Amino acid sequence: MNTPRFRQVCCIWLGIACISHVLIGALLPVLAQLPALQPYHESIERAFWGTIAPAAARQQQIWWISLFGATVQGVGIWMLGLVIWGWRSRAVAAWWWLLAGLLWWAPQDMWISWQIRNQAHVVADLFALITLLPPLLWLIRHDRNTT
Repeated sequence: MNTPRFRQVCCIWLGIACISHVLIGALLPVLAQLPALQPYHESIERAFWGTIAPAAARQQQIWWISLFGATVQGVGIWMLGLVIWGWRSRAVAAWWWLLAGLLWWAPQDMWISWQIRNQAHVVADLFALITLLPPLLWLIRHDRNTT
């Protein structure tokens, strides 16, 4: 295995994940209002209302999702900063901070989603962990051994 090349692939992969956060966060205000997301909104409403919520509640839900977009963008930018720092300087601390953030966020997010039986969020969180943890763990091990 070409270790420098694999390191570059891991860093690019993490960078793509960060940029994806920024882009998805920017699109959330638009996506939240799409008719295609009707089943998603209804599943959330049923968890809290037992049925389809009143129109005002739906608008509030769309507002919260849109507002969350700014948070997702900010997190993506911070994550990208850590990836660039770790990539350029081989700073193992950057990888540890990214790992800490994932391991702090994911269990909480999955538990909160599981409580209202929102399996889609749990699956999305598991996907994030499965795709982000291996390159992070590899980078921690590799950069620790080369610095």
